[in-house]
Formats: sequence, structure tokens, C-alpha cells
Amino acid sequence: MNKTKKLTMSAMCLAIGIILPQALHAIPNAGAVILPMHIPVLICGFICGPYFGLLNGLLTPLLSHLLFSMPPTPMLGQMIIELGAYGLCSGLFNKVLKFDNELLKNYIVLIISMLCGRLLYGMANALIFKAGSYSLKIWLTAAFVTALPGIIIQLLIIPIIVRSVKKIVS
Repeated sequence: MNKTKKLTMSAMCLAIGIILPQALHAIPNAGAVILPMHIPVLICGFICGPYFGLLNGLLTPLLSHLLFSMPPTPMLGQMIIELGAYGLCSGLFNKVLKFDNELLKNYIVLIISMLCGRLLYGMANALIFKAGSYSLKIWLTAAFVTALPGIIIQLLIIPIIVRSVKKIVS
């Protein structure tokens, strides 16, 4: 895919990453439960590569915050780190890992990327944003228990979307 297509796809993912959380705003705690911002960032990394994925992950929460004050200021830094990791890792591991079965590869890349982002999210909170008041229990609850519906949604739709979009743009 050429740079123009990557830039266009990245811009579409950025727009979706800003609009989708707003569309789900009526659902209580939708951001922490459904994780709508994560989906387009992960997809961007898969389709456009690590550079565009990283930029998308950094810009999506920042622009959403500037436009709609969501995520709120106390969560902005940790979300920038987490989403940046998602975009970077999904692009990087998609490029590096080689599998004959593309759908299996998409699932493995997605799971590794999700774990990397959540680990960095936890480390950022423990060392920077909530140092001294952050625990393993809080991290496990926020990153896996509360987010379980969003994780399931990601596992169900992202590999299929990535496979479909790759067929269209190639």
C-alpha cells in the first residue's frame, strides 16, 4: 500500500476513533467497558504499519480530548501511552511475524499487541500517573475485568475487519 493510501486509511481510523466513543457516550462507562477508541487504532497499525499506527494511537486520544474533553485529563496520558503501544505493536508484529494462516496471524498479533498496550498502561500508572496508589489488583480489574466486553469485541471483529480491508486495498 502506498503512502497516500496509508495516510488516508490512518485519517479514517483517527476519525472513527474520535467519533465512535461519542456515539457510545449514552452508555454508562462505555469507554472503559467497550473500549471504542482501541479498535480503530489497532486496525490502523495492522493496515498502515507501525509508524502510522503509533501516530494514530498518540493522536486519537489527544484530539478527542481537545474536541470533546474525552478522555478526561487524568486519563489522557495513560491512554496516549496505551493506544500508542497498540498502534505501534499491531503494525510491528504484523510486519515481523510470519504465518501461513492469515487469520491466525491476525489473532496472534492482536493478542500480543493488546497485552503490550495493557502492560504499558499498567506500568505508566504505577510509575508515573498514579505512583504509590496503583496496585496489581487495580490494574487487573481495569485492564481485564472491566474491559472484558471490549476485549471480546476486539477479538471478534478486528481480525475479520483487517482481513477484509487488506483484500480491498491490495
